[in-house]
Amino acid sequence: MSFRKIAATFLLALALMNAGKGKAQDAPSPLTPNQQFARDILKELIEINTTDTPAGNVTAAAEAVAARMRAAGFPTEDVKVLGPVPTKGNLVVRLRGKNGGKPLLFLAHLDVVQALREDWSMDPFKLNEAGGYFYGRGTLDIKGAAAGLAATFIRLKKEGWTPPRDLILALTADEEGGQYNGVQWLAENHRDLIDAEYCINTDAGNFESMDGKRLLLGIQTSEKNYVDFHLEVKSSGGHSSRPVKAENAIYHLAAGINRLADFDFPVHLTETTHDFFERAAPLQTDPETAKNFRAVAHDPHDREAVAFLSRTPYFNALLHTTCVATRLEAGHANNALPQTARANVNCRMLPGEPLQQVQDQLKRVLADDRIAITVDGNFVPAPASPINPIIVRKLEELGGKLYGGLPVVPVMDAGASDSKYTRIAGIPTYGVPGIFADEGDDRAHGRDERIRVKDFYDGLEFYYQFMQSLARP
Repeated sequence: MSFRKIAATFLLALALMNAGKGKAQDAPSPLTPNQQFARDILKELIEINTTDTPAGNVTAAAEAVAARMRAAGFPTEDVKVLGPVPTKGNLVVRLRGKNGGKPLLFLAHLDVVQALREDWSMDPFKLNEAGGYFYGRGTLDIKGAAAGLAATFIRLKKEGWTPPRDLILALTADEEGGQYNGVQWLAENHRDLIDAEYCINTDAGNFESMDGKRLLLGIQTSEKNYVDFHLEVKSSGGHSSRPVKAENAIYHLAAGINRLADFDFPVHLTETTHDFFERAAPLQTDPETAKNFRAVAHDPHDREAVAFLSRTPYFNALLHTTCVATRLEAGHANNALPQTARANVNCRMLPGEPLQQVQDQLKRVLADDRIAITVDGNFVPAPASPINPIIVRKLEELGGKLYGGLPVVPVMDAGASDSKYTRIAGIPTYGVPGIFADEGDDRAHGRDERIRVKDFYDGLEFYYQFMQSLARP
């Protein structure tokens, strides 16, 4: 073990030993029954391995929460665990309302990415509390939110609250890339269980903080659409001692990819990205960045603003569709001219941009008829969800009530989440995480994943008030 790992392990162990040894006046306030209950659920979920490995079992986590739901008084018919294979069960719970409107769906996933004990300072599949943080695989992505949603559903049930309309909770499998994505499977096989006016996905959006200071409430309304293009050049080949440059498949492909490397797709702002740059401009600490946020929101074709913002990969991704070469393969022998050269180009398309338009643009940029371009796999685009003024207003109200007033900023993710599948199914979806995360301390999928203890408990009160507020048609 390296000195760095030894030191990190020692410091964490010291923090764990000293967690409860402070002076009486420094001791944390005792947990409320609801906080303790939510912590118990979080601990249970963290300590069930839900990775997409032989040791992982999402159904076990779904059944554990289902048992708590039944014990809280939910009827058996309103608590369902179902899935395509025994280890990929999805939990769907319905809190019955007064039929005052179409149901609302609240979503989180139970699966997590793999975590190796030797890479961590502690057991990743044990809930550790130290230094004001909860550590464990899934604390941030996204079992903290799953535990919060489950605890809130149970709290509302025990309080005897009947919402004006049904509320649905779905805790699902394989968001992290397994073969049996739970949301997609439910939408295709049990649409009636999750059909809703709209969905709140806690695994999207961002409640952003920096060094513990809360900055904004980011509501995610869209994601870029993922597509891989397969590039291929064929040649007759031959002996490497008699090269023919004009016939070399590698040269043709490499020249085309170099042209792609120098190309930027046209700037296009969606409703969401326009509002992001406009509303987030006052929050920028760098005056130059703030100036260019305002400039591009006013005029997306402001070349200086676009050039400045495109230097930052995230801002660049918000301005354009992006396409980048990610894999290369060519040749069959060291002493033979290549008969085939292949590449994968991964594109993240802006919502609403037609696939054929992007493929045609790639063909123009590659500028070589020898390069065949095909779509790899089935491509089903997810539309953007229109900014919902009711949800925005509810967030503004809670931002003032709970956090002293924070701006609500629409965001588009450059990556992907389960929101893709609900949007494809025709359910408008909004990413509202409910738990703050530090911009400079994102350990999702990484070593020593964690969330602040205070943020977790504050998130419980947010979910409690947010659910009740949204339930009113």
